[in-house]
Amino acid sequence: MILLLKLILAHLIGDFILQPKSWVKSKEKRKLKSPKLYLHVAIHMALLLVFVWDISYWPLLLTLTFLHLIIDAIKLIFQTKKSKRQWFFIDQILHIVSIFLTYYLYTNTTFTIFEIPTESALLLLTCLLFLTKPVSIIMQAIFSKWNIEKLTKGNESLKDAGQYIGILERLLVFIFIIMNHWEAVGFLITAKSVFRFGDLKESKHRKLTEYILIGTLISFGIAIITGITFQILA
Repeated sequence: MILLLKLILAHLIGDFILQPKSWVKSKEKRKLKSPKLYLHVAIHMALLLVFVWDISYWPLLLTLTFLHLIIDAIKLIFQTKKSKRQWFFIDQILHIVSIFLTYYLYTNTTFTIFEIPTESALLLLTCLLFLTKPVSIIMQAIFSKWNIEKLTKGNESLKDAGQYIGILERLLVFIFIIMNHWEAVGFLITAKSVFRFGDLKESKHRKLTEYILIGTLISFGIAIITGITFQILA
């Protein structure tokens, strides 16, 4: 299983951490002619090599790299402005499915007792990484159907403040859960509700209120599910 976690971790870093927005825009504009597409795939290959660090797995790594290119190409070809949100999730689902299928086709799932500490540490790192920028981007894709600028017209906030708040709250919820301090999760939710209450009370926009509530619940929900998943697998 440790190999599978390395493959997923390489995907998260390559697709979310090491892919600037400018690259995404270039790929969407130029599609298969964009050099950023092939640079992005090359980075994925490099990450797989670094994380796995075992040349005997070269068929698996080459297959994953090829599948990543195919999936990204399919997305770019068929994606439109209206279907961008849907294709984001289709793309990620296909990538994860391809990782699992390739892993089970090329390897067996047995591991020794000596791998357990390393496996738990890698699982923890994967969960923590997932709760940062990947979830932020996932939530941006979820909310792309609504125009937040119209909902908050006249109100300015710090640049990327919402993203950083979301990252911090998800990391805190995850840490509280794996430490079995569920009461701290309740306290954190209550504290955020108190801070948000003033904004929601003063706002006359029902849509903005619903937007904030949905975002908060999704963010906490993903963090809680990730924490529970870690406890089950660790």
